[in-house]
Amino acid sequence: MKITVIGGGSTYTPELINGFLERAERLGLEELWLMDIDRERLEIVGGFARRMVAAHGQPFRLLTTTDRREALNGADYVITQLRVGHMAARRADEYLGKRFGIIGQETTGIGGMAKALRTIPVILDIAEEMKAVAPNALLVNFTNPAGLITQALTTYAPDCHAVGLCNVPVTAKMMILKLLHDEGEQTIEPERAQLVTLGLNHLSWHYGFLVDGVDRWPEVIALYLAQLRREEEPEWEPRLIEVLDVIPNYYLQYYYHTDRKLAEQQHWPPSRAEVVMEVERDLLRRYADPALTEPPPELSKRGGAYYSTVATQLITAHANDLDEVHVVNVPHRGAVAGWPGDWVLEMPCRVRHSGITPIPADPLPPERFGLLAAVKAYELLTVEAAVHGDRDAAYKALLVHPLGPPADRIEEAVEAMLEAHRPYLPQFFPGDRR
Repeated sequence: MKITVIGGGSTYTPELINGFLERAERLGLEELWLMDIDRERLEIVGGFARRMVAAHGQPFRLLTTTDRREALNGADYVITQLRVGHMAARRADEYLGKRFGIIGQETTGIGGMAKALRTIPVILDIAEEMKAVAPNALLVNFTNPAGLITQALTTYAPDCHAVGLCNVPVTAKMMILKLLHDEGEQTIEPERAQLVTLGLNHLSWHYGFLVDGVDRWPEVIALYLAQLRREEEPEWEPRLIEVLDVIPNYYLQYYYHTDRKLAEQQHWPPSRAEVVMEVERDLLRRYADPALTEPPPELSKRGGAYYSTVATQLITAHANDLDEVHVVNVPHRGAVAGWPGDWVLEMPCRVRHSGITPIPADPLPPERFGLLAAVKAYELLTVEAAVHGDRDAAYKALLVHPLGPPADRIEEAVEAMLEAHRPYLPQFFPGDRR
């Protein structure tokens, strides 16, 4: 088996290595390729990864390259965790939101749109290259905005076997298991539990929790409400949770409490990107230490809890035909009655080697569907803008997004966004030399 990681110079990579070290034998993993366009980062992260693999008895070969085609050639699985424009582009996205008095965030609103416009053409190029040199590989996309990018793959690379992944659902699952344990429940192994959730990536609602096939949601929501009521500054108002009978995805804070998030932005710098830039500098210094063979504690500051668990468990389930349930981003293909079948949703799916199949779910009630429909319309328009360099589609996408700028500032915001990232957006500037 050959697994390729595009964006292998990421500071997340050592956690991914750990996941594959734990599952190498079960997977039959022979080669793990790390590919990155940043040679310096790749040498640092790749060198550390090699030491990690060597310290565990060399269960597979670890190879590094800046040649994408070489990395993809013959791969069984391809993981994408890239960032077009690096962290400086993320910082620009965040401050673009602040400039227009709207949310500045890497996956939500104008920042998420800017990231998608830069990223979608690159991911589609990877899919096209895979068709030539790795036609049977599964593309596992972690690159944000994960659901939107998977929507682009569904529409413009339909022959590519692709799935979008996020660590938020597994983080919610582990939070609920801890909640039950803290209330006296005996330890429940994660594989016995299943989160029932539906929505879009970073826009979903959790509303069921099965343990050994039995739905424990009434108990879970009661415990969660009790916990919120004990806290001085709860994440959610208990009344909101009581009325909706759900646990919202954390990113819904940007929609339900926009004023709070805007108030936080007023205290920048540092924005989240600037914090992460410092964390990454420290991590790369640590990774360069020739004596280091295990991920350092500082990696937890980078975020992305359970990242390696999500990626490596999914690949293991697919490779070994385990018929497990995983929450992933895929087109639902009629699993939600009445919704367009090509909509990519974040939902529980059965994972077999023959494919990843959504588990049928009832449509969301109006109080949730209204928001989802607006953001899905934004996603579909953003895909068209990214693929065709269509300024009108970009305008419409910001117009329909609930966190977009006022209509009389949309044109200015679109032009500012495109100019901020002009080197990475040739589809919008056909006259520029590449």
